[in-house]
Amino acid sequence: MHDSAISEPKTIADFDARLPNGERVSLADRLGKVVLVVNTASKCGFTPQYEGLEMLWRRHRDAGFEILAFPCNQFGAQEPGSADEIASFCQVNFGLSFPLMAKVDVNGDKAEPLFDWLKAQAPGVLGTKAIKWNFTKFLIDRNGHVVRRYAPTDKPEAIEADIVALL
Repeated sequence: MHDSAISEPKTIADFDARLPNGERVSLADRLGKVVLVVNTASKCGFTPQYEGLEMLWRRHRDAGFEILAFPCNQFGAQEPGSADEIASFCQVNFGLSFPLMAKVDVNGDKAEPLFDWLKAQAPGVLGTKAIKWNFTKFLIDRNGHVVRRYAPTDKPEAIEADIVALL
């Protein structure tokens, strides 16, 4: 017998996330916005992408664009710092003004449920669900559905047209 009270997540609104201070926040208020979810790291070859992400956010936030950046230390231990150290690094080096979420795992048994859902909605190359490295990006439309997954090598500037098309 199927329990109809338990249903599979269908949109980003079905999730919450932790802020760096540990407080959990609902992602339901992201409905109606175009959201880019990114796993990030401060000591990665792709770290300069923070600059492009900040540019995208500043350029499109008033039109309903938001970035959810989740620091992750699963790839080459490239995000070893505390929440305060990460925030300070991003602000000082990249002038980051969009919010950073709490550090998470994106793969494995302790993966943040949001990332398990994102990977299921938009598998990587050859259908692999694992995230392969920092700065993997997921674009979510105003209805909370995953539209596309981008590789770490896809620079923020290269995906701007996709974001604008959804705004």
